Amino acid sequence: MRIEARISDSTLSIATLVRATGDAPVPISFGYHPYFRLPGVERSAWRVEIPVSERVVLDSEELPTGEKVPADVPGGALGPRTFDDEFVAPSEPFALEGGGRRIEVSLDHGYPYSQVYAPDDDDVIAFEPMTAPTNALVSGQDLKLLEPDESYEASFSIRVSS
Repeated sequence: MRIEARISDSTLSIATLVRATGDAPVPISFGYHPYFRLPGVERSAWRVEIPVSERVVLDSEELPTGEKVPADVPGGALGPRTFDDEFVAPSEPFALEGGGRRIEVSLDHGYPYSQVYAPDDDDVIAFEPMTAPTNALVSGQDLKLLEPDESYEASFSIRVSS
C-alpha cells in the first residue's frame, strides 16, 4: 500500500495505491474521514453543497441494505440539519462555505461511495470518500477483489479558497 499526499497552491491531493502482492485476492474497502469546521462562523450559518443523486438505504443498525434510492440534498445553510448518510459518490465536489472561505472535496477517482457526517453535538462536517459501502467486508456488497499482482488506485482532493 502506498499513500501519497501532495500540496499544490491551495489544494491537497491524496492518492492511495493498493497492490495485491500475495497469492490470495485482496478486498478493497477503505476510506478517509476528513472533518472540517469554519473557525469564527456559527455552524448554523455554514453553507453546504452536497451534489448527490443517489442515497444508500441503511437498515436500523445503519448498515446498507443493498438498495439505492434517488436523493436530492438542497444546497444552502447547514442550519439545524444533521447528516449521517451514505451516498453514491457525486461527480461534482462537496463544498463548505462561510466566513470568506470555501472548502471543496472532490472524489477524483476510485471512490464510488461517500458518507456525509454532520452531528448535532459538534461543529464539524465530514465529506468522506469510500471505495465500498459500509460493512462491505462482511456483506460482500459491491466489494472489489484484487487478484494477485493487480492494483487499485483511488484519489481525492481538498481545495481551500478565500
